[in-house]
Amino acid sequence: MTLVNIVFDLDGTLIDSAPDIQSVSASILEELGRSPLTLAETRNFVGEGAAVFVSRMMEARELGTSTADHASLLQQFLTRYELAVDKAEFYPLALSTLHRLQVDGYSLGLCTNKPGKPTRAVLKHMGMETLFGAVIAGDTLLSRKPEPEMLLSTIEALGGGPSLYVGDSEIDAETARRAGVPFALYAKGYRKKPIAELHWNWVFDNFELLPGIAAEAGALHAF
Repeated sequence: MTLVNIVFDLDGTLIDSAPDIQSVSASILEELGRSPLTLAETRNFVGEGAAVFVSRMMEARELGTSTADHASLLQQFLTRYELAVDKAEFYPLALSTLHRLQVDGYSLGLCTNKPGKPTRAVLKHMGMETLFGAVIAGDTLLSRKPEPEMLLSTIEALGGGPSLYVGDSEIDAETARRAGVPFALYAKGYRKKPIAELHWNWVFDNFELLPGIAAEAGALHAF
């Protein structure tokens, strides 16, 4: 059996970071006299990077479309978001499964549209610093998911070869499709569309199933 590289998305796949993001955005909106985003709104706005999140926040709270205002709010968001890690939680069995896969010899990578500084902060806070042989964040390259370069660069940094991508959203599904990489969809994340409408090779809702999926992905390259 071939041991594939396994590349993970972060928010909505391994961790639920929406409470932290909601808290940061609420602090900004409160200063502007606007009501906070709900958790549902927050999860719905996440996935395409901080700049898109701020644009959606501005639209939802009628803050206009000024480029200068967006730039100012984005900088405020990034500054506060960098250290906002206290409310994020692992999805059930995600961390133990990462450790199991690492012990089993898989090379693990992380490919996230989350900016680099908050990515590194949450990895440190949640004890994941030593798990990933490659980390590509939303500001590492000039493009972001669903463009395929981030995923392909993560795989290259792991040494190349057969790989599996694990994510939770339309963005992740499209990234895998464009990159030509087999995709396992975590069904309990921030997905907005029905599962049937997305590109995927495997769907799972329990991280205990992931080692079996990785083995199946490896078997595809055994001959």
